[in-house]
Amino acid sequence: MRIAVLADIHGNLPAFETVLKDLRQHAPDCLIIAGDIVVGSPDSQRCWQLAQSLDCPIVRGNHERYVSHYGTEHADPLWQTAQFAPVQWAVAQLSTAERQAIAGLPLIYRLSDAPDLLIAHASARSDQESVPLHATADELAVIFANVTEQTIVRGHNHIPRTHPWGERQVITTGSAGLPLEGHNVAQYVLLDQVAAGWHAQHCSVPYPVEQTLQRFAETNYVAETGVMGRLFQREVATASLHFVPFLRYYRQWTATEPTLTLDAAWLRYNMSF
Repeated sequence: MRIAVLADIHGNLPAFETVLKDLRQHAPDCLIIAGDIVVGSPDSQRCWQLAQSLDCPIVRGNHERYVSHYGTEHADPLWQTAQFAPVQWAVAQLSTAERQAIAGLPLIYRLSDAPDLLIAHASARSDQESVPLHATADELAVIFANVTEQTIVRGHNHIPRTHPWGERQVITTGSAGLPLEGHNVAQYVLLDQVAAGWHAQHCSVPYPVEQTLQRFAETNYVAETGVMGRLFQREVATASLHFVPFLRYYRQWTATEPTLTLDAAWLRYNMSF
C-alpha cells in the first residue's frame, strides 16, 4: 500500500495544485490531508473546495478550528482583533455550509487496513501541539502518550522531519503551501508499507510562487488583513518564518508598551529583521 499525506496548505492554491499533480505520478492508493487547508494565502475557500472534491480523508488543523468556531461561544475574544485578520478573511470567504463541514472534521484519522498508522494535524490530543525539531524520546513519549500506533504522521510544524522513536517513528510532512526552509517548494510525504512497517519518502516540488503572490495583490488581501496578511505574504515570498516571531516580539514589546499598535510593531520588526 502507498499513502500520500499532505498538510498545511494555508490557502495557497497554486502550491496545492502543484502537489496534487506531482503526487499523482506516484500513484498512491490513498491520499490524506492532515489539516490547515485554510488561512494564510488568499484562497482559503478555493483550497477547501478543491480538497472536498478529492473525496479523501481530512483531519482538522488549528486553522480549521479557528474558522469553524469563529463567532461562536467557543471563540477566543482575541479572534475578533486585528491579530486574527487572516482568519476573518477566510471566514468571510467560506459559506455557512462549508464552515459546518469544516467543524465536523476529526482530530485524528486511522485506516482500517493499516492499524499501525495514525494521522493527525499536530498530535492525537491537540490540533496545535508542536513537536520540537530535535525531539527526544522522552518528549515524544509525553506528546504521544496513550498512542499505540507504530507510525504517527502529522503536519503543523512546516519542517519535514522523521523522528525515530525506538521501533516507532513520528513523521512531520512539511508544508504543502507555506514551506519554511528557504525554498519555494510544496512538500508532502509518501508512505510505502513494507515488512517492518512504513517507509517514508519526503517529497518537495517547486511551485509557481509568483502566482500566489499575484493573488495577494489582486484580491486586496493585504489591504484588508493588514500587518498579519503582510506577514503571511512575506513567509510565502521568502519561505521563511516571520508570523510567529513577530507575534512573540509584539507580546514582549506590549508588556512594557501597552499602547503599541500592530502597525508600529511592524515598522520596528522591519527595522530589526
